[in-house]
Amino acid sequence: MPTEVHPAPLRSFKHRRGRITPGQQAALGLLQPRYGVPAGPGPLDLAELFGRSAPVVLEIGFGMGEATVAMAAAEPGRDVLAVDVHTPGVGALLRDVGAQGLTNVRVAVEDAVELLATRLAPASLEEVRIFFPDPWPKTRHHKRRLVSPAFARLVADRLRVGGLLHCATDWTPYAEQMLAVVHGEPALANEHEGYAPRPEHRPVTHFERRGLARGHQVHDVLARRLP
Repeated sequence: MPTEVHPAPLRSFKHRRGRITPGQQAALGLLQPRYGVPAGPGPLDLAELFGRSAPVVLEIGFGMGEATVAMAAAEPGRDVLAVDVHTPGVGALLRDVGAQGLTNVRVAVEDAVELLATRLAPASLEEVRIFFPDPWPKTRHHKRRLVSPAFARLVADRLRVGGLLHCATDWTPYAEQMLAVVHGEPALANEHEGYAPRPEHRPVTHFERRGLARGHQVHDVLARRLP
């Protein structure tokens, strides 16, 4: 059973409205029963969910799913549990997973912190990916940022020893916070003295391209779970 952890109750995301295309809507109806994660509460049996015992990657906030699909296709030996609440993005990911016939992706539509805290067991994850989360740039909203000390403690508990936390952002003040959080969590060790070189295996996402077009610098932070 997962250990009892009480992260901050504030939501780290905002529900975004967006036009859903006919293809995305069709994917929601046809493919969510196959690739979707059954709604909670209750712990998830990851081996049952994926139909095998394999390393599991949790991806939080997958946008339109392009990086999720590319990385899952490149790593068929690892399973990807992708979680988001943006309906058009969920539909797009389901559509692309179905089109490529991927069997190693499951999609959860729920609060990622609640999923981590109540549905995933300690040491059950190989990796946690957080690519371009909402930066909440206004000072009064910084408390809503996902990557916080409480969140890092929760992630560290759910990672196996040697497991990886991989964050990426194009918002430098948030990147600085990510570094500080990693350095302040005794169960995590930064793989680099500061930011990591951009990993070649991480695809360029829509949010990354948009940030680069605005002149932003992209930062990756990689940390390992210590024994």
